[in-house]
Amino acid sequence: MLRYHDDEWGVPVHDDHRWFEFLLLDAFQAGLSWRTVLHKREAFRRVFYDFDPHRIARMSDRALTKALADPAIIRNRLKIHSTVRNARAFLDLQAEVGSFDTFMWSFTEGRVIHNRWTRADQIPAVTPLSDQVSKALKTKGFSFVGSKICYALLQASGVVNDHLVHCFRHAELIQAP
Repeated sequence: MLRYHDDEWGVPVHDDHRWFEFLLLDAFQAGLSWRTVLHKREAFRRVFYDFDPHRIARMSDRALTKALADPAIIRNRLKIHSTVRNARAFLDLQAEVGSFDTFMWSFTEGRVIHNRWTRADQIPAVTPLSDQVSKALKTKGFSFVGSKICYALLQASGVVNDHLVHCFRHAELIQAP
């Protein structure tokens, strides 16, 4: 958890492969703790072909059945089937706009939103931005992309800097190019 916080969380993402990984993991987080998902990350990487949306979009019924039986991941039928649906929607969106990255950063005109929270209890679970992103993704055929999941995605991918102001990462991310 500490390594994830210090090295990944909130760092602006501009790589579609990384976007898809975060999208997949955040969808599996729904109703669970991030700790649970993060501890199963490598198992998800194995089961879902290193988060390759092309391969996931073509998963066979046999591969889905095998994933549902794998105790190393979260074995939720709806979330596993949603992963395939989201991979297809992801590829369609890439074909439509050029990249998922372009689509996601368009909501903030390419700028990071640097919040200035002093306490963790100030950080919202949803915002008007996450509502907007959720609605747009659903329109594009994605599932398990409610506003809470989208806000977690925006935080993880660095579109929103929600590190507390006294955290060393907050200042580093403000200064990052």
